[in-house]
Amino acid sequence: MSGCGCNSTAAASTSPSGDAVSADKVIPSEVFRGTTVTVITLGRLPVAVLQHDIIFEDAKATCARLRPEIVAAARSGAELVVLTEMFATGFSANTELIAEPEGGETSTFLAELAHEHGITLVGSICERSTGGALPSNVAVVAQSDGSLQRYAKRHLFSYSGEDQRISAGNGFLNVEIWGVRLSIFICYDLRFANDFWALAPDTDAYVVIANWPTARIAHWRALLIARAIENQAWVIGANRVGLGGGVEYSGDSLIVDPLGEVVSDGAGAQETILHAVLDAGTVSDVRSKYPFLADRR
Repeated sequence: MSGCGCNSTAAASTSPSGDAVSADKVIPSEVFRGTTVTVITLGRLPVAVLQHDIIFEDAKATCARLRPEIVAAARSGAELVVLTEMFATGFSANTELIAEPEGGETSTFLAELAHEHGITLVGSICERSTGGALPSNVAVVAQSDGSLQRYAKRHLFSYSGEDQRISAGNGFLNVEIWGVRLSIFICYDLRFANDFWALAPDTDAYVVIANWPTARIAHWRALLIARAIENQAWVIGANRVGLGGGVEYSGDSLIVDPLGEVVSDGAGAQETILHAVLDAGTVSDVRSKYPFLADRR
């Protein structure tokens, strides 16, 4: 049921039908989804973050396991459902095994569920582009109208050799859903504040999907909160739990508001679903009251 505008500079959001939606229009979700009755107001976006385990290097099994969780999140009223980095396979060095072509089974899984349940889904996949020597770590944003937008991870984790088996991206991705402007990042990108700063004027919420290990989880939590404070924006951090490739993951997914307050916390290393409503008006209010962004040089 999410709007399908993918340009953060667009003047108006769109409904699933493709019609423009005025800023003061309230749309009941029962028009588009028959399972729940939820009132959606432009500028307020219900989000669910799936903090989940992954069956390592087995995309089909993981997708089958996640399907009911995604459906449950949609039925709870979420318009945006966020999965993790390489959500179906885990962060594997065996890219020859896990890489898929664009339009492969895993991105099709996202597209079909997004369309069927009227939501927007985000998760990353190891994908091979046509003519590329190496695959990329690609965040796929699947919307309810069947459209797919992609963001290739810009900063590769050389500490683990990711730069030797993955091709880095060059661009950014901004997606607008029901009047809330989102910028998408993947895991190690979180350490590079300048990219977040550059997008701040056109961003209400940053979505960061990750396989961030327990060994450095304090960094993850601190950096998510820092990005929210310094950019006066919502930050969604979606991290996995469990073991993958001999690495332990403790989750600690967070949803942080524009003042740096944690509104939902996945601490505890358990599978769970975090919920919040991202309010673009809160971003505007904070930036108006504390006009710090204007002082950047």
